[in-house]
Amino acid sequence: MRLRASDLSMAIDRQPIVSDVDITVGPGEVVGLVGPNGSGKSTLLRGVYRVLRPEAGHVEIDGHDVWTLSAKSAARRVAALVQEPAGDFDFDVREIVRMGRSPYLSVLRPASATDERIVTDALARVGAAPLAGRRFRTLSGGEKQRVLLARALAQQPDLLVLDEPTNHLDVRHQLETLDLMRRLGIATLTALHDLNLAAAYCDRLYVLTAGRVVASGPPEDVLSPDLVGTVFGVGAVPSVHPVTGRTHLAFYPLSMNAETEAVHP
Repeated sequence: MRLRASDLSMAIDRQPIVSDVDITVGPGEVVGLVGPNGSGKSTLLRGVYRVLRPEAGHVEIDGHDVWTLSAKSAARRVAALVQEPAGDFDFDVREIVRMGRSPYLSVLRPASATDERIVTDALARVGAAPLAGRRFRTLSGGEKQRVLLARALAQQPDLLVLDEPTNHLDVRHQLETLDLMRRLGIATLTALHDLNLAAAYCDRLYVLTAGRVVASGPPEDVLSPDLVGTVFGVGAVPSVHPVTGRTHLAFYPLSMNAETEAVHP
């Protein structure tokens, strides 16, 4: 599977949000979108998972424009986990995950034993099998996130699109969710606001500011002090994490540079 978005421009209420963006995601890659608030990350993702039609450009999976596919056909290729609150669905967990089979079902083709096996496997892959009989609204935030990811996996997509998958999660559940994301082995495009999480879990990053890509590549190449200062407005000292071996950033206010220069001219 290969995702290719080319010359992508998007607007909301005629206000340009994303301009001339090119991104790719290869088989099994985890690719991150990072940038300050309002940089266009979520809007770009909406164009990929078919919620907001681009003003210009194309979004293709293996050469197929997702916007020319039927809704069901697109849902068999792309599954999304969005950052809006999941709500208190009055369904049990297995029913929630079974909704991921909707692109394959119809009046003439109800859920089969094969569909149920796929649901069971999706729950097992995210470590949520013990939750299958629980009511969704009784779950913790981390448990709900796992269940919604299982629902996405039940679609058997070629591409996962995750919009701030660690939003509202505590540190433990942030790490567990992103570790699971990597272990799935599915091509994944995710927006993340935490640069250290992006550096730890993504193979490549695209940095957006004002709706444009200003840098792309492996985290250790992209997240330089100069770029972080320019795009995010903070100082950064990169190092190698002693456990993961990945790039890790220590942040500080840029005003401290001026204070240091004043003391040591």
